[in-house]
Amino acid sequence: MRCPYCKEDHDKVIDSRASDAGRVIRRRRHCLSCERRYTTYEKIGESSKLYIIKKDNSRVPYDRDKAITGLRKACYKRPVSAEQIQQIADWVEEDIFRNFDREVPSSFIGESVMRHLRSVDKVAYIRFASVYREFRDAGELIDEVTMAISEPDETEQPELF
Repeated sequence: MRCPYCKEDHDKVIDSRASDAGRVIRRRRHCLSCERRYTTYEKIGESSKLYIIKKDNSRVPYDRDKAITGLRKACYKRPVSAEQIQQIADWVEEDIFRNFDREVPSSFIGESVMRHLRSVDKVAYIRFASVYREFRDAGELIDEVTMAISEPDETEQPELF
């Protein structure tokens, strides 16, 4: 592995963690040349692609970057780090691979993102929900905000690094 800072190939792995679903391995590395630390993510290659079943019943290949883009928009100017966004995406992928093999409804992905995002930042959760659930009027938005405030978090996530 080449260091992203100095481009040398002299590093050591400090910590390795596999996701619950075993699909992604996170490695914390230390460059022996420049002494900086960085993180790499290794994904296990899949022989069969995962497809998302959209609302109109069309099927598109799963793209993690689309979920991360939506999370970034929801978390814009919120105290949510890039690492937390990556962790939420990891949790969502674990949910997907734990429950589906080849096809997953887009509604499952949206609900999973909202559930995990809600435990990290409720304002970002409301932003994401307002786009995902396509509220027709302010009353629906107010109902969602009231519910988010009054109900305790549904999921307890492991502490973010």
